[in-house]
Amino acid sequence: MSIRVVVLAGGLSAEREVSLRSGRRVTEALRSAAPDFEVTEADVDSNLLDEFRADPPNCVIPLLHGAAGEDGSLRDVLESLGIPFVGSAGDACRLAFDKPIAKSLLAGLGINTPASVALPHSTFRELGAQPVLNAVISRIGVPLMVKPTKGGSALGASVVHTAAEFPSAMVGSFAYGEVALMEHFLTGTEVSVCVYDTADGPIALPSVEIVPPGGIYDYNARYTAGTTEFFVPARLASDVAEAVAAVALEAHSGLGLRDWSRTDLIVDSSGTPWFLEVNVAPGMTETSLFPQALSEAGVGLGELTRDLVLSAIAR
Repeated sequence: MSIRVVVLAGGLSAEREVSLRSGRRVTEALRSAAPDFEVTEADVDSNLLDEFRADPPNCVIPLLHGAAGEDGSLRDVLESLGIPFVGSAGDACRLAFDKPIAKSLLAGLGINTPASVALPHSTFRELGAQPVLNAVISRIGVPLMVKPTKGGSALGASVVHTAAEFPSAMVGSFAYGEVALMEHFLTGTEVSVCVYDTADGPIALPSVEIVPPGGIYDYNARYTAGTTEFFVPARLASDVAEAVAAVALEAHSGLGLRDWSRTDLIVDSSGTPWFLEVNVAPGMTETSLFPQALSEAGVGLGELTRDLVLSAIAR
């Protein structure tokens, strides 16, 4: 009997289109690598769970970006139904999806992460926007990266160079979430390191160096082909390359992640890696970093996904 796999993509988050593109690419790759699998795509709607109860798939691959796919709730539901899935369990997702929590936990493990403050919208209303902004700047200084504490694809993220730019940055962040993370903006080499699990433990793929136009890896720079320049492997000294890989592996293991993840970092002028955030549902589009790293390592996306499906079923 063939193995039936459902790739979940789409959803209602602001990252819906990216998710659909990721789902399409993984579906095609898995069909090619595992012709004996029955692979279908599905969106998330009110009929999905009834369909899963009536005819449970052997495995689900959640490729929903944003809260619906990465905050752990969907994975908890799948576990409740007894359906195997590729990716991290709900508890680990919750830790990774909340950027301040992930930063705090990994800082406790000795990983460098930029100084930051996370504040809800209500704090600005109750205490007054300008006094709060002044307090944050006095503590962290400028430039600052302002972004929602939850979410991805750089939606709602912007760099603040002066106090005058702060209010509009906060409005942009609060458009995508009730809590904003204000983080010291480090200059340096922006890299991502993707990790995947094997029977012998997690493996770090070659790091990807990101050189976006204007120096900011925003939504357009991420998903418009030809806009951003990538170097795989990143142009790092061998010892620095080993250090960024070690941080990604520590983030993967320290947060209890499973199957695959992507860690974003900045390497400063001294060669020190600084953890920014980790993603439990890495993008798989034609411009995404995970497929680029796999290609450099000579690992097929379809073959890896097939192996992770079989591992999930065996769990």
